[in-house]
Amino acid sequence: MAFQQGLSGLNSASRNLDVIGHNIANANTVGMKTSRAEFAELYASSINSSGGINAGIGVSVATVSQMFTQGNISVTGNELDLAINGAGFFELGQRDGSMAYSRAGMFKLDADGNIINNEGANLMGYPTDVDGNRTAFESQPLRLPTGGPIPARQTTAITAEFNLDARAGIAAAQVPPTPLATYATSIVAFDQQGLEIPVTLAFEKIGNNQWNVYAAANGDDPAAAVPFQINFLPDGSYDPANVVPPLQLASPNDPAQVFNVDLNFEDVTQFGTAFAVADIDQDGYRPGEFTGLNIDEQGIVTARYSNGETHAAGQVAMVNFRNVQGLSPTGGGNWVRTAASGEPVRGAPGEGNFGVLKSGALEDSNVDLTAELVNMMTAQRAYQANAQTIKTQDQVLNTLLSMR
Repeated sequence: MAFQQGLSGLNSASRNLDVIGHNIANANTVGMKTSRAEFAELYASSINSSGGINAGIGVSVATVSQMFTQGNISVTGNELDLAINGAGFFELGQRDGSMAYSRAGMFKLDADGNIINNEGANLMGYPTDVDGNRTAFESQPLRLPTGGPIPARQTTAITAEFNLDARAGIAAAQVPPTPLATYATSIVAFDQQGLEIPVTLAFEKIGNNQWNVYAAANGDDPAAAVPFQINFLPDGSYDPANVVPPLQLASPNDPAQVFNVDLNFEDVTQFGTAFAVADIDQDGYRPGEFTGLNIDEQGIVTARYSNGETHAAGQVAMVNFRNVQGLSPTGGGNWVRTAASGEPVRGAPGEGNFGVLKSGALEDSNVDLTAELVNMMTAQRAYQANAQTIKTQDQVLNTLLSMR
């Protein structure tokens, strides 16, 4: 029996050394989770031994489990590096169509704009609109529009926020008359091809709390335009009863292509302070080439373009499992689900119990190298002790065989 005990101890110690060696070898592997060998004693079942003393027949490795504790997060500066701070896994669509799950966030763009890992598996995510609002909960490969420029957008509205000086005199009563350019501002609008259309807005006081608005485009003199009137309430706020007609603009390449642009003056005021434009904006833009991306803590992937626009291109999907110990490692930092792990629970970064993402960073291996070196020495001693058990039993048998 001692031979059996010693042999089982050697096998178990050897397997423990294999596990420790694997941990040490992957001390610098991104997203790696340390493993440990868990042992169980062996007993020979027997009716005669019931209720008595059974010395046992050795030891076995019951399982090799992984420790899914959080690894340190190291900043890399690469915008496609992602670290999960908290629970959850990246979902990866592999080339064979199956799904894998990983904590290794070293991603790249392929020639088609797909976000992939080093094995060519697609990072999965949820579709969103351009503002980052999720439009579906079925994951799909995340893809950025890198193949060509985004099309231009025609301006549909101009929004202005400024103050007209309540101290200004009525224009008809001024000698000499106040130049129309005294209270004026400008902005560039765009037609459907992204061609620029300069727009000038000028304001002239015509009465108490009453102003004329002159709008001109393409360098035309505002004074030649037909004005419309806006009024203010006694407290200087904008009168919501104002009716502001749309501004008609024409494409520079084809003057017959006329389109309307709404003017929003709801944040305009008339206070006793100097004329000042706080903000003026429009919703059109010229075509733009892809220049880069950003991924926030909630996993929203935002593409940047050369025209200054930013459009959301999806949201990184995350999954978790009721029993992460049931996941089966397949190499390359990946796991696959099994019957023991259960079905994946879907979510997004920062939702519920899911962790948040850190862009430009990676999660280090959670291997404690010092602890593993100590474990290795302990396993080595265990191996030597079991070998000594076999050697001692062999000496005992030799003694018995030598008796005469």
